[in-house]
Amino acid sequence: MTAVPDAITLPWASDFHLHLRQGDMMETVAPMVEQGGVRTALVMPNLTPPLTTTQMALDYEKELKAIAPNVHFILTLYLNPDLTPEEISKAASAGVTGVKVYPSGVTTNSEWGVLDFKMYYPTFQAMQDNNMALCLHGECPSDADKGICILNAEEKFLATLRELHQEFPKLRIVLEHATTKAAVDCVKSLGDTVACTITAHHLFITVDDWAGQPHHFCKPVAKYPADRDALREVVKSGHPRFFLGSDSAPHPRRAKQGEKPAAGVFTTPILVPLMATLFEKLGCLDKLEGFVSTNGRRFYQLPEATTNDGAITLKRSPLYVPEAYTVKSSAVGSTGAPDTVVPFMAGKDLPWSVAL
Repeated sequence: MTAVPDAITLPWASDFHLHLRQGDMMETVAPMVEQGGVRTALVMPNLTPPLTTTQMALDYEKELKAIAPNVHFILTLYLNPDLTPEEISKAASAGVTGVKVYPSGVTTNSEWGVLDFKMYYPTFQAMQDNNMALCLHGECPSDADKGICILNAEEKFLATLRELHQEFPKLRIVLEHATTKAAVDCVKSLGDTVACTITAHHLFITVDDWAGQPHHFCKPVAKYPADRDALREVVKSGHPRFFLGSDSAPHPRRAKQGEKPAAGVFTTPILVPLMATLFEKLGCLDKLEGFVSTNGRRFYQLPEATTNDGAITLKRSPLYVPEAYTVKSSAVGSTGAPDTVVPFMAGKDLPWSVAL
């Protein structure tokens, strides 16, 4: 039996799907990216208003860099009818890496999202020509008359993924936050220009863990045990087109515990220790670096990270996950009580911590 180490040294991790919000919440969570072991982060554009132009993305990057100067933020734009091929060329020249697709109404701030993919084919062609990546929230909107609900919305979307890959075979496409065996099998069956991110929380939870637990509720929702097993098996295999995209999405406690809980699980400050905990449980710590660094960087055509460029050391030392984090400079209601954000694994100890 191979001895399990007491410390692991890795290049700084890369998170290829992250929500950092705006205002007080951004001020609170952006510094936590590095705390969680990450120094490269692909940031989502579903703000209010969404990031729909190159200048908006560059302005947002400037805000983030002022708060977290050590982190390399990768920019994305929100697909919308005004995102023309000309704006795509401008964005690519400015260093914007990708465009995010939200089917209309499927998650937070997606009301401006896509109803008809074919109308965006000229935009996708421009993206292919400019070597940009298409980041897909892979769900169909729920429609009871069509038999679509949150438990099968991802599987119903896979036909669209196949069609997009067939129409634009050189376009790099990322199916984000996969939750089903069907999605894993689909991505594996497609060409090298199609990849897939997997979140930390979807590797831990199933449908029973979010039903009645609003802080585990996200979109897409966690599915069945067999689906989680498929996610775990593909990361254990070290498949090069599957990599970390946390989809860490903070919301104030009041938004998570209201009448209609907001969708999102918050893992940013504990991300790499959380992944080490799971990979040790699965007996594949040797695949950790590939999943949290190498695979995604290669797909996004970034320089390969090495420990010579800076490293983190994971040590076998308990990391207590707070019950909640206080949002900076915020107050709610007449009591003036500050907003808080409840993290994944709140109140628990993880066996690994980052020695910064």
